[in-house]
Amino acid sequence: MTEPAIRLEHVRKRFGTTQAVDDVSISIDAGTIHALVGENGAGKSTLGKLIGGVHRPDEGVMRIAGRTVSGWDTRTALGAGVAMIQQELSLVPDLTVGENVFLGLESSRIGWLRNDLAGRYRELDGRVGFGLPPDRPVHALRIADQQKVEILRALARDARVIIMDEPTSSQTADETEKLHAIMRRLQREGRTIVYITHFLDAALDQSDAVSVMRDGRLVRTTPSTRQTKSSLIEAMLGRSLNLTFPPLPPRPPHTIAPVLELRDLVSGKAVQGVNLAVRPGEIVGLAGLVGSGRSEIARAIYGAEPLDGGEILLLGSTYSRPSPRRSIDRRVYLIPEDRRRQGLVMTQWVSRNISLPHLGQLVRLGLVRPSAERDLAERMVESLDVHPRRVTMDVATLSGGNQQKVLFGKWMAGEPRVVILDEPTRGVDIGAKRQIYDLVVRLAGSGAGILLISSELEEVMGLCHRVYLIRQGLIIEEVEPHATTVEDVLYRLFGLARVPGGGGERVL
Repeated sequence: MTEPAIRLEHVRKRFGTTQAVDDVSISIDAGTIHALVGENGAGKSTLGKLIGGVHRPDEGVMRIAGRTVSGWDTRTALGAGVAMIQQELSLVPDLTVGENVFLGLESSRIGWLRNDLAGRYRELDGRVGFGLPPDRPVHALRIADQQKVEILRALARDARVIIMDEPTSSQTADETEKLHAIMRRLQREGRTIVYITHFLDAALDQSDAVSVMRDGRLVRTTPSTRQTKSSLIEAMLGRSLNLTFPPLPPRPPHTIAPVLELRDLVSGKAVQGVNLAVRPGEIVGLAGLVGSGRSEIARAIYGAEPLDGGEILLLGSTYSRPSPRRSIDRRVYLIPEDRRRQGLVMTQWVSRNISLPHLGQLVRLGLVRPSAERDLAERMVESLDVHPRRVTMDVATLSGGNQQKVLFGKWMAGEPRVVILDEPTRGVDIGAKRQIYDLVVRLAGSGAGILLISSELEEVMGLCHRVYLIRQGLIIEEVEPHATTVEDVLYRLFGLARVPGGGGERVL
């Protein structure tokens, strides 16, 4: 009988009062793709980090390729052929792609570094076909491309076991399919992939076996062919879940003046004359492929990108020289796509993240009143069902879904007029997604105008009253979700039109 690539026996890991992994025993066969699924906070990422050496178990036995390991850390794990690609990427921003890939593996002769990096990089990249330029600084790459650098790092170390923690959360559908193809190629080479994901369809389609975690415990491990999406959800949540979108508030009539209007907006090269309107209580979608200019529109409204032409109107009045500070003063809020780098202060408490934009209301004699700050945070944590309920814990210790709820709470405490949501459910599980959908509808029901950007077309079409389609920095069309299919929208975003009668497609 072949020894498993990984075997854990009665492993436990605690962080403070939180039991993150609780008595988990699991075997992962060599040369397989093994999916780990569960709600945010279920313990799947912590389990991956235990295998990858990021954390050491408090109790239990770990066996890698038949050998019991001790003194486990990332260096020891790499020496044993185990590499982890974390959701929180661990690259050196100011180094180039090639330098990050071979960091610590630089070849030398008589104490001098050899300058053969370019050739080694070309050979490695030729195997996977990412096509990333080796001399580009990592900080200039999109998150999806930074994840590719992490994959190249693992391959450069000839890892036999690769743990991928949410590797597709920032990628387009096309990029995700390419990554899945690479995973299958690595599997054919005899490597073992531990695939931690909240995309249940991908977990079922790409893996040989799937393990479900809930509340730090392993619920079950079965062949993927014996599971369905519904059965995984029930195992994850301990109950069935209605996956439909919540009912929308009534759509405001056209006679109501917009709370936000763009007229021929220009920002850099990405936004080339955009016109759109959002009314109070309306959820308006912005759908486009990566690079279409959708996030740049959001950032230009908020004042995080330059306004080079056109006009922004708030409640019918021109909003000139927008900036984040002035937008906050006007109750125009942005929930960005990267909550860890752009939305939250990860080293601060939950309470301080929620109160940060509202400190002026919490100050007396120049000092923040701790009781007022705590009361505000506790009110939002309770209202948004954040777990754990403690507001005096670092927001970094929360699961991704609960971090996202804290980010919503940070702005919902300010009675918003306009909320711009850029990928509001990125990196959260199916249960937290439904809670966030409910929050979006709740915001609209309170009278806020919502501009929603998402790579998931089903999300845009299921959660919006109207949707603008954007391509190459321009609005190409406005569609009604109830009268348009996701497939038709995708064709139009790619610049194609479906030919009646099954005749294929043609360029628009």
